[in-house]
Amino acid sequence: MSDTTSATRPSRRAATLAGVAAIGLWGSFALLSTSVSGLPPLQVLASTFAIAALFGLSRLSRLSRLSRLSRVARRGSGGLGALRQPPGSWLVGVGGLFGYHALYFYALSAAPPVQVSVISYLWPLLIVLLSAALPGGRLRRRHVAGALLGLAGVWTVLAAGGDLGLRAAYAPGYLAALGCALIWSTYSVLQRRFADVPADAVVGSCAATAALGLAGHLALERTVLPTAGQALGLLALGLGPVGIAFFAWDHATKHGDLPQLGVLSYGAPVLSTLLLCLAGHAEASPRLLAACALVAAGGLVATARADAPSTPRAAREPTTCIDK
Repeated sequence: MSDTTSATRPSRRAATLAGVAAIGLWGSFALLSTSVSGLPPLQVLASTFAIAALFGLSRLSRLSRLSRLSRVARRGSGGLGALRQPPGSWLVGVGGLFGYHALYFYALSAAPPVQVSVISYLWPLLIVLLSAALPGGRLRRRHVAGALLGLAGVWTVLAAGGDLGLRAAYAPGYLAALGCALIWSTYSVLQRRFADVPADAVVGSCAATAALGLAGHLALERTVLPTAGQALGLLALGLGPVGIAFFAWDHATKHGDLPQLGVLSYGAPVLSTLLLCLAGHAEASPRLLAACALVAAGGLVATARADAPSTPRAAREPTTCIDK
């Protein structure tokens, strides 16, 4: 996930693998979140994104002492100059990170968590569909089929958590969850328009998200002093699912295979449930095994190459916008 200036284009495969790493880290989010239960959600949001911003700042500066940042500020785009980016990049970055999390927390307060998770996890499928609108993008049948299998797997595992029926009383929460899916998928796809913006610029988006979260926390919540265990949980969340994961995802969405990333993203909630089971916070069931099988099948379908090597490329690719 290097941001050094180079004449060579970043590897598509390496960028996709960075996205897989981000998905794996997001799979640990639920387990790590159990260590900060009891803390106000916006306080957690502000704290974890502040930690992520500090992590990114140390990475960006490549120095261990904040007192020496003035030296880095003179390095142009290689140092703190990475924060000097077009307004559109800032709008997409801050809007994506803060908008998604703010709506997600509101959705959880306005509707049951099972329904919120089911609706919000439409974002991987939307990434697959929206990526076709990118220059040179092509909606492949194997990606759509894989995304639908993954969606079925996620809904299977989430259905174990309660009733999936929708009720009019929870409509605001449902709409907020749908907004989460739209915001995160749009953010992920629009990142491709800012492929020249280094991943270090995420530092600014994390800092702005932390500031907005702090403002919301001070206005709406009562501050709770974290215990030692909760402080460690905040640190782990800020460095992993919030810190490294967002830097990796930024690089992946700008240079990786977006449709494939969309399909593979369905592994996050299943991995999350598996980790909760291993930690004793949830119980394994045949439904969970079925969900794992569906998600794995979706990943295999999406990454399969059905083209016969003996067939010329021009002969086997149809002229329509939908391909295998």
